[in-house]
Amino acid sequence: MNLNEEVELLKLVPIFSKIEQAKLKLLAFTSERVNFAVGQEVCHQGDPGNTMYVILGGTADVLIDTAGGQIAVAEMKKNSFFGEIAILCDVPRTATIKAKEPLSTLKITKDMFYRLVAEFPQMAVEIMRELAHRLEDTNQKLRAATKAA
Repeated sequence: MNLNEEVELLKLVPIFSKIEQAKLKLLAFTSERVNFAVGQEVCHQGDPGNTMYVILGGTADVLIDTAGGQIAVAEMKKNSFFGEIAILCDVPRTATIKAKEPLSTLKITKDMFYRLVAEFPQMAVEIMRELAHRLEDTNQKLRAATKAA
């Protein structure tokens, strides 16, 4: 995939949709393209994290460690992003991300992430919006689990 194709894919990611083409080109150029095979871990819960990822193609499972082993709590697909919590909060990875099918990602460093957020406040709004959706989804699952117990 060439740089222009990556820029076109980034435009489809909600957190980057309002960023001008020249900045997206810089993001694509300075970020690393990383591919993962089926079953390969992108990151592991508890590990330190200083990068985030954008899924350019494929799907991945979001896994949480429990006393009974790992459980899948979500699935991420093209145009999804993850790893931003480790960057924003300086905390270890909150989940394990594992490729469910061949996965193509763009790995974005902490420095580039903060630079983009500083230059494009709309990106911060979109990240907050996505985090709020994830929190509400988690709350719904917890309510359902509590009722079932």
